[in-house]
Amino acid sequence: MNLAEAYREINYDAPDGLKLHGRVYGSERAGAVPLVCLAGLTRNSRDFHEVAALLSQHPDTPRQVITFDYRGRGLSAYDRDWSHYNIGVEANDVIAGLGSLGIDRAIFLGTSRGGLITHVLASVAPTLLAGVILNDIGPEIAPEGLRQITQYLRKSRNPRTWPEAIERQRNLHGPAFPALTEADWMRFARAIYRRQRGTIRPDYDLNLLKTMANIDFEKKLPDLWEQFDLFEKLALLVIRGENSSLLTPETVLEMSRRHPAMQVINVAGQGHAPLLETGRLPELIAAFAAGIDLRQTAALT
Repeated sequence: MNLAEAYREINYDAPDGLKLHGRVYGSERAGAVPLVCLAGLTRNSRDFHEVAALLSQHPDTPRQVITFDYRGRGLSAYDRDWSHYNIGVEANDVIAGLGSLGIDRAIFLGTSRGGLITHVLASVAPTLLAGVILNDIGPEIAPEGLRQITQYLRKSRNPRTWPEAIERQRNLHGPAFPALTEADWMRFARAIYRRQRGTIRPDYDLNLLKTMANIDFEKKLPDLWEQFDLFEKLALLVIRGENSSLLTPETVLEMSRRHPAMQVINVAGQGHAPLLETGRLPELIAAFAAGIDLRQTAALT
């Protein structure tokens, strides 16, 4: 498989005219519901490159996979108004991106913030959702986990070399990710950073950090349980890192109580958020998506 040639790039306009970017892996296939991958707070399409290529070229159940760079991330334009970096605006950007591709129904795979955006979509555009995969995120976020994310983002410095970038991420996240290999850490770092004008930099607008400036981590964070309950009739898969600091076992238990048919995968040796191309995760995701294909086909007959 040639991963470098596995996708084509797309550009489209947000509802407010901002220029946004995404990737399309594979082509439309009859009977296969497209899969839309939504990344975390500061992340971008590259987080999904390997798993998107694998799923789009799967030997038994290939499907089209779409990934988006939110505004202010990756190759999408930065917003002059940092207050627009919020999950409501980003949900509408996703809707616009899918509209530009003519996609009106898909399976949504949301990592961290991408899962929160998926909750919003269930409220504002429910017919878009054919099924949901939440990667280490739920309707309730552990404040201490979000505090940790905020602290390391604020302390982030530009590495001088790629080996330094890799080592920095390993030093920061290594205790939560003992299962990762050297190759995993290399992909991890190269998804976070991009070389720009001779400098290796985090691939997002640093104004994103302003959106987290006034969070009170001593209080319970706002939750999305009302939106989560809208997943009731959808096939739902939750992937949780064994060492996650953001998605607690108690929250997963409550999610299962509210959605008894929910499937759960616990990923050993990984934290927030598991790398979806590792271990058996691509095959498990492929099998889950294939089950949705069957449900869709049965509903049409």
